Amino acid sequence: MAAKDLGTKHSCFKCGTKFYDMKKPVPLCPKCGADQRESPALKPPAPERRVRAAARPVEPEAEEVEVDTDDLEDDAEDVDEAAEDDEP
Repeated sequence: MAAKDLGTKHSCFKCGTKFYDMKKPVPLCPKCGADQRESPALKPPAPERRVRAAARPVEPEAEEVEVDTDDLEDDAEDVDEAAEDDEP
């Protein structure tokens, strides 16, 4: 008899007995009676939950302040004039 006619080959997860399921819908171990569908090795591992990284705080953009250069030049001239007046 060919192995294909015997169904799927199993190795019992409880007692280690090797057996064929004989194409039955419920693969039970002939030695200990364990249902091979309940095998812990067949259960897919639980998906890992990935923790999302905390969002980086958004730094507020510095507001651009328009500087009137004419005012700065006028202030510099006032300082120069004051310095000349203070000289003896």
